[in-house]
Amino acid sequence: MTAEQSGESLLARVEPVYESVLDAVGHTPLIRLARLGAGLPAAVYLKAEFLNPGMSVKDRAALSMVLAAEESGALLPGGVVVEGTSGNTGIGLAIVAAQRGYRCIVVLPDKTSPDKIAVLRAYGAEVVLTPSALPAHHPEQVRNLARTITAQTAGAWLADQYDNPANPRAHVETTGPELWRQTAGRITHFVAGIGTGGTISGTGRYLKEASSGTVRVIGADPTTSVYGGGDGSPYAVESIGHYLHPETAEDVWPQSYDKSVADEILRIGDRESIQTVYRLAREEGLLVGGSSGTAVAAALRVARDATPGDLVVVLAPDSGRGYLSTYFSEAWLLAKGFQDGDGTRPTLGDLIPAAGPALAVRSRATVAEARIVLGLSEEPAADRSALVVFDRQAGQIGQAGQADSWAVGDVVGSLPSSALLGLPDDEPIADHVQPALGSAGAGEDPATVLARLPEGQAWVPVLFDGRIVALVPRVALSSDHSDQ
Repeated sequence: MTAEQSGESLLARVEPVYESVLDAVGHTPLIRLARLGAGLPAAVYLKAEFLNPGMSVKDRAALSMVLAAEESGALLPGGVVVEGTSGNTGIGLAIVAAQRGYRCIVVLPDKTSPDKIAVLRAYGAEVVLTPSALPAHHPEQVRNLARTITAQTAGAWLADQYDNPANPRAHVETTGPELWRQTAGRITHFVAGIGTGGTISGTGRYLKEASSGTVRVIGADPTTSVYGGGDGSPYAVESIGHYLHPETAEDVWPQSYDKSVADEILRIGDRESIQTVYRLAREEGLLVGGSSGTAVAAALRVARDATPGDLVVVLAPDSGRGYLSTYFSEAWLLAKGFQDGDGTRPTLGDLIPAAGPALAVRSRATVAEARIVLGLSEEPAADRSALVVFDRQAGQIGQAGQADSWAVGDVVGSLPSSALLGLPDDEPIADHVQPALGSAGAGEDPATVLARLPEGQAWVPVLFDGRIVALVPRVALSSDHSDQ
């Protein structure tokens, strides 16, 4: 046998062997959640999409969209791939572009984790950051800016994962069939998060057709996301859900999302998602992202109500390595209010009962309306401060401007009572709004917060689970007061 024949024989025995990294997209394993699923009636298996080359399920859609564009002639040799994304689709496209010789430009919201941005640049993608809290019609909004860049760049093609039929088709052709084969047709429940909607729509559609309609498809969604019936206000978990800016005139959902596929949508809070991420890492040895935590938390609920004969499969869309500076950072968790005190020291949260709920004024309020919220009368009053928030249609401001909590992303500024002195009642507050106040987590030490507080900031928004629950006066942070 010649050396060449010997090499061919070896290659024939080794599987898998790929000619390029793109051939390695998909074919991800199912892993049983033996510890998290212990004691539940039904077995729960996790589809490990973080084992794709780009560490996310979006590799599938990226490859599918590029191949379709090449076939149609929309993307020509030497062209430019452009996309607006929260990160993972951009990474998938950057990998495909690198392998097939395209330039790649990715537009990201500025809240995207630094880890994802670094990965994109490592693959050679050009990263353009834009503010995250913009209405759908704003020219700098992620998708709109990506369209503008495409129009202004020679040879550019916009992937447009939100409306590109090749996105859900990738899962009809690959993810769904893989799950059907891996479970030998025994799958009874499929759980996935909803972002662009391509994954749950394509995979769910295939599984329903293959099972003659017996597989139940369950969507997992952040509590405030519009998909599951939330008010659309911001949430902490990336790459999932549907945020609705209060100034968006028309809420247009992605064409990639076929809402008829999901039989049910379970709403999962940010804290539960993050806690589930930690459990997956420390009990199952699986390092996954926040949206995976959302999906697994939903899958565990499904399994609790299932029967011993059921088989629940949950799709984990990406790796936790893209979130080491956020969900897996103790400092980030503490600052965002996802970590409570241990009972051995005072916390900012201890000061909340005395401070009361955070007052808020609508961004389009008049001076008279703001005075009512702040409890001001004709007589001079002690200085108070209110948050200035977007006029969100759902969840309007209640009596005296109070609510249980306010999304940080909905806060556009602050308004101390002193700013209203001498102003006519009918004047809009818009020209008198001051910058938003620096916030702190409820589990933080008051003395530590005081030390970093900018000089002149008289009030501190306190965060619990990423939302503002109170405004604490600066004077209350001193040791003389926090020890009382």
